[in-house]
Amino acid sequence: MIQFLTILLNARRDEEKGATAVEYGLMVALIAVAIITVVATLGDNLSALFDGVGGEIADNTAP
Repeated sequence: MIQFLTILLNARRDEEKGATAVEYGLMVALIAVAIITVVATLGDNLSALFDGVGGEIADNTAP
């Protein structure tokens, strides 16, 4: 009887570890999507900013 309870408790502990790994995997995936979205948005804005600054410098240094 004690051996049966030990097996059940060990099985339950393993299930919780598996659920935790899945949860961490989902969190990592969501964080990666958020980072990619932010970098893509900022990349476009920064590119436009640098193009504008470069244009202003070229206009002010032209003879």
